[in-house]
Amino acid sequence: MKKLMLLGGARYILPIIEAAHKLGIYVITCDYLPDNIAHRFSDQYINISIIEKDAVLNAAKELKIDGIMSFACDPGVTTAAYVAEKLGLPSVGTFESVNILQNKALFRQFLADNGFSVPKAKGYCNYEEAVVDKDLFRWPVIVKPVDSAGSKGVSRVDSTEKLKSAVENALRFSKTKRFIVEEFIQQKGYSSDTDCFSIDGKLVFASFSNQHFDKNAENPYTPSAYSWPSAMPQQIQEELRSELQRLITLLGLKTSIYNVETRMGVDGKSYIMEFSPRGGGNRLSEMLRYASGVDLLTNSVCAAVGLPIEGINSDPVYSGCWAIIILHSDKDGEFVKLQIDESAQHFVIEEDLWVKPGDEIHKFTGANEAIGTLVLNCGNQLQVEDCLERETTLFKVVVK
Repeated sequence: MKKLMLLGGARYILPIIEAAHKLGIYVITCDYLPDNIAHRFSDQYINISIIEKDAVLNAAKELKIDGIMSFACDPGVTTAAYVAEKLGLPSVGTFESVNILQNKALFRQFLADNGFSVPKAKGYCNYEEAVVDKDLFRWPVIVKPVDSAGSKGVSRVDSTEKLKSAVENALRFSKTKRFIVEEFIQQKGYSSDTDCFSIDGKLVFASFSNQHFDKNAENPYTPSAYSWPSAMPQQIQEELRSELQRLITLLGLKTSIYNVETRMGVDGKSYIMEFSPRGGGNRLSEMLRYASGVDLLTNSVCAAVGLPIEGINSDPVYSGCWAIIILHSDKDGEFVKLQIDESAQHFVIEEDLWVKPGDEIHKFTGANEAIGTLVLNCGNQLQVEDCLERETTLFKVVVK
């Protein structure tokens, strides 16, 4: 029986555990939070921080694992690459390449050095360093940790007067205590955040989505919904696909799933904003399986333990119009209920609530404050747009 080590224990890896078990694989989950939900479903739990690379490596040696992955868990991606390289296990690529992808400052510099469209950006350790460079940038700018995901610690800053508080916010969410300042790229239409897949260095599945935001949320840069197919012009999608392939080739990447954020700027250029060798959070791969029938989840497990990849032959063909809503609250309080308007009920094909009445919930400051998801299947794009534009009234989270 093959053994797979999964770094992290959040609910987003539950479908990965299910897929691994269907393949007859023994699953070991690993993090420093024994109460995380995924540990209830794995075959074994190891209490080690996933950012402690050598501690995870030693455990992996003792357990004689056949593969390691960090799905929808950003802090574990570099550790997984480190362990895989040390033990000669299947891996997306070298630890060096993965480290470039996972560090926002290194990634922006790599893109710039290799002629990709990229916002001007620079990494810093403190406010004093950053404010000296204020004239390097065209304002507004985005300030964010170099090493966090889920929009945690991200702020848009319109003037230098607000830079210090944004830096302090970013540093709170950075394990390495570094942040990046980059020029804000205003997108034309929707930005995209969804999953892709490569086999032996060839991009075989490139998907694009419409990323939606709740402008009234505590953190308006945390996605509140996603929909497919993408409204991005086909020419831009083709440009991005070509640039994604070029990136994979330059970094020597092999077989893996990727969480990819892209956009078209108002300047008409196509931008790769993030490219991480892991599945995305917010159930993106599950949604792609709903919408296109392609199973990136099972194939991610296969890639991690060296099994053949099956059923990924081309870019997705969508069966209808799909969306996932990330349920959240606009205030702190006690969860009462989810109230779905009768006019939208027939679009809902799955309701997944992670809280129960009486539970304490918090304002939507990042993806970690989500309280569940709704999967919608609509007849056309107009219906999807209507549901998502009226998201907080049609799908109301009642809090007291």
